[in-house]
Amino acid sequence: MDLTVLIVRGIIILVLFVITLVIAAYSTYGERKVAAFLQDRLGPNRAGPWGLMQPLADAGKMFFKEDFIPSQASKWLFILGPCLAMLTALMSSAVIPFGDSIRFAWNNINYDVTLQGTEINIGVLYIFGVVSLGVYGVMVGGWASNNKFSLLGAIRAASQNISYEIALGLSIIAILMMTGSLSLRAIVNEQASFFEWNVFTQPLGFVIFLTCAFAECNRTPFDLPECETELVGGYHTEYSSMKLGFYLFAEYINMFVSSAFISTLYFGGFHYPFMNEVGAALETSLGAVTGHNLATAIQFVVFFGKIFFFIFFFMWVRWTLPRFRYDQLMNLGWKMFIPLAILNVIVTGAGLLFNIKYASWLIAIVMIVLAATSMSRAPKREIVPQQS
Repeated sequence: MDLTVLIVRGIIILVLFVITLVIAAYSTYGERKVAAFLQDRLGPNRAGPWGLMQPLADAGKMFFKEDFIPSQASKWLFILGPCLAMLTALMSSAVIPFGDSIRFAWNNINYDVTLQGTEINIGVLYIFGVVSLGVYGVMVGGWASNNKFSLLGAIRAASQNISYEIALGLSIIAILMMTGSLSLRAIVNEQASFFEWNVFTQPLGFVIFLTCAFAECNRTPFDLPECETELVGGYHTEYSSMKLGFYLFAEYINMFVSSAFISTLYFGGFHYPFMNEVGAALETSLGAVTGHNLATAIQFVVFFGKIFFFIFFFMWVRWTLPRFRYDQLMNLGWKMFIPLAILNVIVTGAGLLFNIKYASWLIAIVMIVLAATSMSRAPKREIVPQQS
């Protein structure tokens, strides 16, 4: 029987892996469609019906383009860079719970296999460790190119990731204090009811984490490592063919993983309102096995609905906000987010001491009042008509 459970788990892992790749591939199509919608254009509409074959056409183009390696580059490190970026991106989703469990019967005994690559009690640390390794792909590729623009982009990426990972980690500490576990499944189960979702108990932590996720994924307005106005193409200036494709594809996989991580930490993961009642009703009407599996399928769909919303939000911000200057980027990370994240940890700890779950709202309210006050005191600019 252990072999059967192992086979079922292997099938689940394979399916989740394929879904991750497909969503990352069609995120490129979605990005172009969202950009077209926001800019009053049509977007891809030639390759297949409604342009749905565009990601396959792009992949074919990448595969058959000339593979160029600069003569002065470190060849093996030049090849290793995009491979590292792709590997770390694919490893990140292994510990994310996509649903409760798949149930099947064997010899009149019900067996449950969790809808998750692997369940470890340090899932948060695992994701942080893998994400931290991702910067090595950028650094190695930028340095091995033997190009000053690539090296500058790689240095920017390293300093940016270090700066924002501190605030990113501090924002999660408040959740870990409230949950008492590093397991992502335990964090999801702590958000069983709607108003216990961490976005309601940790609003400031959510804003900090979301903003830092943009910086970690090198997404606009934090795409300074590949700033074409200053660095041509940044760390992947010298890359072509599928090596460039790996870097670009890894960015979309990281965007998918970040959206799944945000949904897991702050939006209840696969939980939705009245989930337990729906599951009990399905098991009563359809049987223990069929009803449980259908309830898990609904959880799976709900969770991916949350992921798609945040993927859309990533794209929406890209085509709405301009890119920051690099000094603005670093000031935001070191002078604002890190102090705010530390303050959030202190206030959350004080709230837990007095059994107040929503203590973090105190900081948010104070910040809103200060922002409103500063806006009301700002001097009004008068428009002086020009004399002809």
